[in-house]
Amino acid sequence: MRMRKLPWAQDFLKEQEVVVPDASALAGAWKQTLKRAELHVEIGTGKGDYWVQMAQKYPDIAWVGVEKNINVAALAVRKYTQLEQQPDNMLYIQGDAEVIDTWFAQGEVDVIHLNFSDPWPKKRAHKKRLSNHAFIARYAHILKPDGEIQMKTDNSALFEYSLMEFQEEGWRLKEVSVDYRREEHAEDVITEYERRFLEKGQPIYRAVFVKNGKEKDAPFHEK
Repeated sequence: MRMRKLPWAQDFLKEQEVVVPDASALAGAWKQTLKRAELHVEIGTGKGDYWVQMAQKYPDIAWVGVEKNINVAALAVRKYTQLEQQPDNMLYIQGDAEVIDTWFAQGEVDVIHLNFSDPWPKKRAHKKRLSNHAFIARYAHILKPDGEIQMKTDNSALFEYSLMEFQEEGWRLKEVSVDYRREEHAEDVITEYERRFLEKGQPIYRAVFVKNGKEKDAPFHEK
């Protein structure tokens, strides 16, 4: 279901200091800007629960949220603005992750989070999946040598596809679970969106992929 357009979204985002208007201007300086030694990036924040709650849970880590849909991004950022005390370890990018390699310097990011990404079920749309090989090449460019991608999804087809894509790109599978929430994971917050699946008895699939340290010829964007 397509989200309705929010007429206030664009102006609202422009007014918020947490939103970075030109992300490429901070390439290589995110950790310095947020005064943190570790940088996590969530691609596809949705309405922002994970981005906000994880930043609160781990104040020593810099958290950057990314969302392509301007209406959804506005809801995520509004969630941040409504906090009684706004953390100083958060920034936000409203934009398309296809150019993520222009936003972050080579080896700058420690961990990338992909949570419940759009599965793009039709085969002709698989190239839009955030675990498609073209995106993986961009992630390899911005992640540190032993950097990680932590992925969660409720979609078994997307999960199987992602396992194959990362394997073909030479990444190491560090962790894998086909029923992640069967056991308690207090270190990883459960968002309202995720809880809906759990209440229906839907298993959560999770994998952690580790960069192999060697970049293939990648279609990353020259600055």
